Amino acid sequence: MPEPLDATLGATARDGGVAFAVRSQDAARIDLCLFDDEGRQETRRIPMRRTGDLHQAFVEGIGPGSRYGLRADGVYSPDDGLWFDPAKLLVDPYARELDRRFVHDVRLTQYGVDTAGLVPKAIVTADRPVEITPPRFRRGGVIYEVAVRGFTMLHPDIPEPLRGTIAALAHPAVIAHLKRIGVDAVELMPIVAWIDERHLPPLGLHNSWGYNPIAMMALDPRLAPGGMADLASTVAKLHAEGIGVILDLVFNHSGESDRFGATLSMRGLDNRTYHRHNAGNPAVLVNDTGCGNTIACDHPVVRRLILDSMRHFVAHAGIDGFRFDLAPILGRTAEGFDPKAVLFEEMRADPVLADRILVAEPWDIGPGGYQLGNFPNTFLEWNDRFRDDTRLFWRGDPGRMGAFATALCGSSDIFGRNGATYTRSVNFVAAHDGFTLADLVSYRDKHNEANGEDNRDGHNDNHAWNNGVEGETDDPDIRAARRRDVKALLASLFVSKGTVLLTAGDEGGRSQNGNNNAYCQDNAITWLDWASLDAGLIAHAAALAAIRRRFAVFTDPAFFGNDGEVVWLRPDGAPMQVSDWEAPDAGALVMLLESDDESGRKVRLALCINRRAEPVALALDAIGRSWRSLLAESDAPPDTIAPRSIDILLASS
Repeated sequence: MPEPLDATLGATARDGGVAFAVRSQDAARIDLCLFDDEGRQETRRIPMRRTGDLHQAFVEGIGPGSRYGLRADGVYSPDDGLWFDPAKLLVDPYARELDRRFVHDVRLTQYGVDTAGLVPKAIVTADRPVEITPPRFRRGGVIYEVAVRGFTMLHPDIPEPLRGTIAALAHPAVIAHLKRIGVDAVELMPIVAWIDERHLPPLGLHNSWGYNPIAMMALDPRLAPGGMADLASTVAKLHAEGIGVILDLVFNHSGESDRFGATLSMRGLDNRTYHRHNAGNPAVLVNDTGCGNTIACDHPVVRRLILDSMRHFVAHAGIDGFRFDLAPILGRTAEGFDPKAVLFEEMRADPVLADRILVAEPWDIGPGGYQLGNFPNTFLEWNDRFRDDTRLFWRGDPGRMGAFATALCGSSDIFGRNGATYTRSVNFVAAHDGFTLADLVSYRDKHNEANGEDNRDGHNDNHAWNNGVEGETDDPDIRAARRRDVKALLASLFVSKGTVLLTAGDEGGRSQNGNNNAYCQDNAITWLDWASLDAGLIAHAAALAAIRRRFAVFTDPAFFGNDGEVVWLRPDGAPMQVSDWEAPDAGALVMLLESDDESGRKVRLALCINRRAEPVALALDAIGRSWRSLLAESDAPPDTIAPRSIDILLASS
């Protein structure tokens, strides 16, 4: 039987066998290695046929479940960007499933040392597509950022075998919590197979966030022991409850790291294709990511891998959208970031991807790496200006009221460029990277000693405050002040125009003990302690979410016009003047809004904001209406704004 040649990359089950295909420009030869059912013993080594840069083989008599790896031979000259070492077993960049997790070992970095016993084997999978439906998420909704393992490891209602897995997200107790706090989509921090950074194992630490990938399509076996079927089942169950799923994908670097890193996949197959190098010195890997290397996302082979990976998750799990870590890398060329990059155009034109939600983290550390507001209008963007302006306002910094008000209204100064009429902002106050919401008001400085780097890692300027004592305290007044501040920050988030991002557990006051870079803490520091969450804070977040859903003004991404949609008042009812906005001690104001409610009826709302430590008298009767608070437990007419708070008032009809 002749060997059919097929440009479909990866391993594809066919009648009578499996077709394998991989691309490499510089390899002299690539061998396909088949393994036994345990992935321990190599059973066959088959030279792949080459046509141009495409290396192919067809193996009869095998099918789904077969385990395989690759070996690439050629010139070994790191000074020329060439890392071919036939002793290294390599993971197919198109691997759909792996038989075990990656574990760092110094032998992965040593030339001539066979690594077949160290490297996961790819598993041939059957093609099981799901029905592709429109995304469950729309701009203006609430995204809930989840680290799968840490989110479910300590949940008391989840059976132990499910804890720490993707399947645990579909547990009824988890779904009930998500619905209570108004989650429209969960954003799963990286779930594809990753490896620990090489400095972590000697410290007894492990990467808990997943931002160090090797395989772009294969789920990490710790999170998905059942492979893609686990993800597809979980997505279907969340979809049935009206909750979308967004995947956080890392296409900016690979876990093979810098020159001294491991050879596991792309480095050993075709390093000069997959990674960006210094134009004048091919020995130097460009490090626009701070992770040791940078993926060459403008190369056609890499663009295809990225698009194929995204299509894979939509076609086989029904994923609603994607968040891209260090997203300027996706638009980088040798000349820098290009908002009209070919990859962006290909995403928009692709029939499978065109309607998916796309979210950019719009910065990296490369030249011109800060690109907030500059992505194509098909992208939402994480808005760190919202984060900082909100923190600085509530911290009490002078002259911050105008910036805070602009942020609440969708950051038109950033996203209204070139005549745009709607915001693309993803508003957040805290995320996985940095302080938790509770730590933000409990620690002035970072406390990352547990990371083993003498507290040198992590951001130094967090715009944080501690309410008088650094860290844990039994002082009831300080504890009350911190809780009050968390409530105000949650309210700032939920009443903002744009898409909301809430990190899992922040609604209940979770803490990481002041660690603002807990990526390497796969332990109680990052595992969500459900038993210790503040039920009152969760109820507050749920009330805010219900208000946000009830009134369209908050979820509508359109900027406010000039027809009275928003009016700014002082608490005494007088219009805000320039002097009021610019006063160094300005700390209280009222934002009047018009909105449709859930029945389509026009209503009037007042957001009453007070960052001062004392109550502020409120005189809304000056505009001839009676008001009631949507957050207060009493129906008594509001006559003050409580210290350090946001209240939401509804005018009587």
